[in-house]
Amino acid sequence: MQTIIKSLKVLAVLMLLTSLSSRSYSQTSRFSFVINSPTTYFNYGKANTGLRSYKKSYHGLQAGISYQAGITPIFSLVPELYFAMKGGTIKGNSPLTKAKTTLRINSLEMPLLARLHLNKLYINAGPYVGYNVGGRLKVDASNTSSASTTKLSFGSSDADFKRWDVGFQVGAGYNFSLNQSTVTLDARYGYGMVNISPDVERYNRMFKISAQVSLFGKKIPKQKQG
Repeated sequence: MQTIIKSLKVLAVLMLLTSLSSRSYSQTSRFSFVINSPTTYFNYGKANTGLRSYKKSYHGLQAGISYQAGITPIFSLVPELYFAMKGGTIKGNSPLTKAKTTLRINSLEMPLLARLHLNKLYINAGPYVGYNVGGRLKVDASNTSSASTTKLSFGSSDADFKRWDVGFQVGAGYNFSLNQSTVTLDARYGYGMVNISPDVERYNRMFKISAQVSLFGKKIPKQKQG
């Protein structure tokens, strides 16, 4: 994680220096539609390091909208709103459970990203807020028990999962022009900072590569030649 952040910081500096010397670029304010299958998993905290070799990722679903609001020719703010299915799996015979278990969380997420542009390439980073609307715990059959699926409860008691999640996202993307629309390939990493689970620590982690389609937009005027 630290290596990813350091690499993105270096890339941001290089893009900024290059962008300041380029005066012909014009970005676009636009709406985009987003749908993809992110790879998600849980970080179980320092107290549960024994689960690391037992955890598996979960391929969920993400669908929603994104708006790139152009502020200057090299900088924009990007608020997003989407529905996300996230989760993680623990293999059987782990320190936590004898059977394989899969936890799925359904949530609404709202990132707000600062985006730095260099021609068709960009990098972005910013916080997100998530609201968990539901979920389930699926337990596979084992030698001593049958398979089961349990609906998760959310609330403020010690036995409930947390409704709210907060974290940050960081990533990069590239815009492809296609007739009157723009197709964006966006790669992003999400880091949750809230323990959402009542029984064992669980922090959301996410990696996704998504395709975003923009059907209309408004260009930011080009800078004048000096």
